[in-house]
Amino acid sequence: MLEFQKKLSNSFYALLSFPATAMGFALSIQIAALTWIMNTQYQLDIHEVGFVWAAGPLAGILGQPIVGLISDKVWFWGGRRRPFVLIGGTLAALMLVALPHIDTIDNTLGIGSLIFVALFVALTLDMAINISFNPTRSIIADVTPDGIPRTKGYTWMQTISGTFGMLAYFIGAVFGNYFLIYSGAVLVLLFSVVPMFFIEEPKELEQTEEETSSATEGSSDVPQFIKLCIAHGFSWLGIQTMFVYIIFFIKQKMFGVNDFGADLSDEVNNQIGQIISISFLVLNAVGAILPATVLEPLAKKIGRVKTHLSTIFIMALGYFGIVFFGSSTISLYVFMAVCGIGWAAVVSLPFAIMSEKVDKSKMGFFMGMFNLSVVIPQLISSVVIGSVISSFANQNIIFIISGTSLFISGVLWFMVKENKKV
Repeated sequence: MLEFQKKLSNSFYALLSFPATAMGFALSIQIAALTWIMNTQYQLDIHEVGFVWAAGPLAGILGQPIVGLISDKVWFWGGRRRPFVLIGGTLAALMLVALPHIDTIDNTLGIGSLIFVALFVALTLDMAINISFNPTRSIIADVTPDGIPRTKGYTWMQTISGTFGMLAYFIGAVFGNYFLIYSGAVLVLLFSVVPMFFIEEPKELEQTEEETSSATEGSSDVPQFIKLCIAHGFSWLGIQTMFVYIIFFIKQKMFGVNDFGADLSDEVNNQIGQIISISFLVLNAVGAILPATVLEPLAKKIGRVKTHLSTIFIMALGYFGIVFFGSSTISLYVFMAVCGIGWAAVVSLPFAIMSEKVDKSKMGFFMGMFNLSVVIPQLISSVVIGSVISSFANQNIIFIISGTSLFISGVLWFMVKENKKV
């Protein structure tokens, strides 16, 4: 074990965050470019875009728990989580490169179905992210002690991951989504592969006495775990709805476009892409700054759960602000900054809260099950919410659904108990 890992130095926390950052960066590219490419380059409508987005969550429902369970039990290539990070990171990079060439792949292979190829690429990309995301988060719990050091691990993860997510949207806004895709593929490959050779994983995953005492009767606190998953799921239902369908809100409110399958000029498409990138840049800027600087210190004072649910209610207010005042780019960016307060918590605190309610020796499995609170809402958003949105003429419905879902999530978080040790 290297000295910086023994001492749990800041440089170790930074390196430990890079694999999750790679997957977060891949996800940021997917969020920024997938709907944009499907709608502007291939003219897919709301329903078709929803079907493409549904492919990934379907893979995640099975993939995450299975990969998590396997990664708890196996040991090869010098690690428990390492093999899945290496495989997933490589696949994610390859599928990112494939995104702008879906039509070329279709023509070359003679498949004759653009949607089928898009589904395959989206499915493989999301499956690769799913394969890696679970182990990249689980390894943080594997190599950090319970309490403050683990909270620090997850807040550092979000700070660094959020910073690079912000960089992704900055690149998309300044240099365009195509440059973002190709440069991002290189970064995803490097950040997922290189750090794994400098982190030593423990061969045995054992619970400490403090971790055991925090769970019911010395095992996982399943009722609390379920409540946590339901509360987190409603957060992601609102967030994913915004991620997938914001392009149609922007088209209608800022460009007066109601025919969402229309073939617009390259100039207009690029402007739409730029607004999306800046919106998510603002969201991730707040999401990157707050976890280590504000949320971690606040959690020490009032507890993780209270901190988290407070930010969820703020995010709900941000969504409703967009409904009433988000018809200009400036107002959209302002309220996306407000939403970023909740985003900062959603992608950091729940993992620390969850990790102390389950048996550490089964962390990969429970992390995979916890991910169902992300992928099931993603699937609902892609299949069900897409149909609902397309039935409304006014695309304010996108943020009405998002805000309502976040408000429900905030209420449900009151049911989650705070562990005494933060």
